[in-house]
Amino acid sequence: MTRRDILRRCVRDDLSVSRLAEAYPMSFAAVQKHVAVLERAGLVVKRRRGREQLVRTDPDAVGRARQALDELETAWRGRVERMSRLLAGEAETDVPDPLEGPER
Repeated sequence: MTRRDILRRCVRDDLSVSRLAEAYPMSFAAVQKHVAVLERAGLVVKRRRGREQLVRTDPDAVGRARQALDELETAWRGRVERMSRLLAGEAETDVPDPLEGPER
C-alpha cells in the first residue's frame, strides 16, 4: 500500500524522500527502502537537487506494468472459466491458453 501511494504522490510532483517520509508513520529509512525498491523496479526515477533526492514516477514504466498485469489477469480469468466448466461437467472447448503462447 505504501509503495502504491508513493507512486501516486510522485506522479503529481517531484517529491523529496524527506517530504515523502512526513506522510507515513514510519522512519525515514523505511521510506528510503520503499523508494529504493520502486527505483530498482524502474517505476520511479531519483535525481539530486542540492542535498535532496527528488523522486518522480515514470508513467511509461507504470503503464507497461499495468499492461502486463492486465494480460495476466485476462489469461488467468480464462483458466478459471475453463476450470469452472470442467467442474460443472461441460465439454472443454479448444480455446488456447494465452499464458502458454502459440502452439508448435
